[in-house]
Amino acid sequence: MSVSALPRPSEVPRPPPAAPGRPAPGRPRRPLPVVRWLRPGDREVLWLYLVTRLGIWATAAAVGRLFPSDGESRRPAPLLASWSASGALISFVAGGVAVLSLARIARARPGGDDGARRAVAFLLVSPCAVFLAAGYTESLFLALALPAWLAAQRQSWAAASVLACLACSVRVTGLFLAAALVLHFLLTARTRATWRSAPWLVLPALPALLFSWYLHAWTGDWMAWKHSQERGWYRDFHLPWEAWAHTWTAAFGHAHPTGYALMWQAELLAMVTGVVLLAVLVRRRHWPEALYVALTLWALGTSYWYTSLPRSTLLWWPLWISLAGWSLGRPWVRSAYLYVAGPLCTTVAITFLTGRWAG
Repeated sequence: MSVSALPRPSEVPRPPPAAPGRPAPGRPRRPLPVVRWLRPGDREVLWLYLVTRLGIWATAAAVGRLFPSDGESRRPAPLLASWSASGALISFVAGGVAVLSLARIARARPGGDDGARRAVAFLLVSPCAVFLAAGYTESLFLALALPAWLAAQRQSWAAASVLACLACSVRVTGLFLAAALVLHFLLTARTRATWRSAPWLVLPALPALLFSWYLHAWTGDWMAWKHSQERGWYRDFHLPWEAWAHTWTAAFGHAHPTGYALMWQAELLAMVTGVVLLAVLVRRRHWPEALYVALTLWALGTSYWYTSLPRSTLLWWPLWISLAGWSLGRPWVRSAYLYVAGPLCTTVAITFLTGRWAG
């Protein structure tokens, strides 16, 4: 072919211009920055999270129609209104952050991505999982506490302390997290540079101090929150075996309606689960996680009777990671858990959504 036979640049066909908002043909589509930040395992975890959210929302919609407050109602009550919509939105976003963080903590353990998926699945199908979708503090606390734990594992103590401080502003349980971070620091600090980060670990105590100062300024009582808990929920100090005995009587003594008795039975089961988890963590010498669980059990297990223990299991991330590790190579463990926890999750959700005491 002669040079004169070659097409001129102006005669070379060009692709049609791209439509507004679409990439040019032949040019790969760039993922959004958030998507680029996510690993494939993270995207699988988020998909699992969205699917379980759809299940809970579907359950809430069905409950509103099947169990209306007015039995003669012809129109279902709105699912979300006013503050409940805000609470659900905050929990939805925070829950996504929480499951991503849980997956990344679990991914560093034996099992990798498979273990991470199992840990997240076990959390999202746990009996009290409805509280991760409702306007409660569990999702927001986990969205701060689990990244704090990740930062501590990476020796980023300033970030860990700031996140733990924010977690303490959400729940008093954050103080137990702060204690676990301090122990983790003492067990892992090896260099002078690391020890220079030690003052950061005081920061998580600030929210509790400021809250106590606020209460004193308005009520004259530094411990007004604790005293209100004692008056309203019988959360004054009792020895652990006394609390167990009082809860056992409430659960099996036929002194309360069956619905309340069942919830106290769940409290006892949650306490047994927590003690077993603590024993496993101590045996494996996971001392910081063991301290976190032990402080939680002590705080909830030394009142007149147990209250809110089942809901607190959502905050025991070592439980879900341990279950995931136990299920690896044992298919029956995962099957047994899902077949039992799934119906219980729906039962607790219906109980909560119909205004009864749950968790």
